[in-house]
Amino acid sequence: MDKPYYQRHMFFCINQREGEQACNNSGLAVEMAKLAKNQAKALGIHGPGGVRVNRAGCLGRCSEGPAAVVYPEGVWYTYVDADDVMEIVESHLQHGVPVERLKI
Repeated sequence: MDKPYYQRHMFFCINQREGEQACNNSGLAVEMAKLAKNQAKALGIHGPGGVRVNRAGCLGRCSEGPAAVVYPEGVWYTYVDADDVMEIVESHLQHGVPVERLKI
């Protein structure tokens, strides 16, 4: 079996909806996706053979959001601030250890 192109892939829901709950209604999700990508680059883990951080449309977990998911493990997260996102990047994306307290 071939080695996967990325070891891990993190998707941030950046969906917005007027009058309904959505992950990016406050604008936080776009900001946190940028932060995660920049931190992964700073750690030298972003890119082929490492990790990739992407924005995504609705991931279907609106009531539990803001939401993000890391594959291939399929671990779903919510977060409140930059510290939470940095912890996910450094623990899960860099070291492969999911952050239990932030799991949905």
